[in-house]
Amino acid sequence: MSRKSNNGVLLLLVSAIIAVVLGYLYFRSQVNKVEVIPGSLEIPEVRADDNVIVHSAFTLSYNEEHEQAFWVAYELTREELADNFKREKIHFKPDPKVNTGSATDDDYRGSGFDRGHLAPAGDMNFSLDALKESFYFSNISPQVRKFNSGIWKSLEEKTRDWAGRFGSVFVVTGPVLEDNLRVIGDNEVSVPRRFFKAILVFNKNFPPNAIAFLMENKSSRKPLKDFSISIDSLEQILRRDLFPLVDDEFEQKIEKEPQISFWFD
Repeated sequence: MSRKSNNGVLLLLVSAIIAVVLGYLYFRSQVNKVEVIPGSLEIPEVRADDNVIVHSAFTLSYNEEHEQAFWVAYELTREELADNFKREKIHFKPDPKVNTGSATDDDYRGSGFDRGHLAPAGDMNFSLDALKESFYFSNISPQVRKFNSGIWKSLEEKTRDWAGRFGSVFVVTGPVLEDNLRVIGDNEVSVPRRFFKAILVFNKNFPPNAIAFLMENKSSRKPLKDFSISIDSLEQILRRDLFPLVDDEFEQKIEKEPQISFWFD
């Protein structure tokens, strides 16, 4: 075989290899497409089919099948710990940014479940717009009353304590949405069995640290620390990376096991 023929075969072989590699990379990009919102440490992994909605003080991913957010994320700073407005004058409303239509008040009325906040109104009271947006049904899930007013409320209050102590915290919170959940209302709003909250401290004044909580949607008298789990464990349950913008060197350290002494002294 001539040298020219050898060169031709080699060129075809290289071209075939390049085509296979490019095809594989394209396939991976479509099957496991992951996006992030730049500059927002609180935002978890965002996939191409997620319905991400950005409000003035928090971001959420709305799940139409379950008629509630899959997650709600925001940063809470020490300066935002305020009680400027009366929430009694704020009413629950459908989220105008949900194009497919969110749940409504009729779905919850008479159901026996509370309209439970994901991003709590108490974290949004520094701004009237933020407070009003926290009452959109996209930020609400059906919660057992004693859960909403009990252990879940305690975790919300503790989160505000941490924001004051550390200067700021990044929060991702939501229901665990899974198959075969009970539904309420004409819009068939799913009633979650469990709720989660993941909290990250990442600033120059403290070493990076993170903790997660997983709670059943029922009354409990257990202390908060009994519900703590690692970020890694919660990510396995949710099948999603919670803090993808954190540098890998920090992420591997803070997501393995929660340092209870850092959070509960």
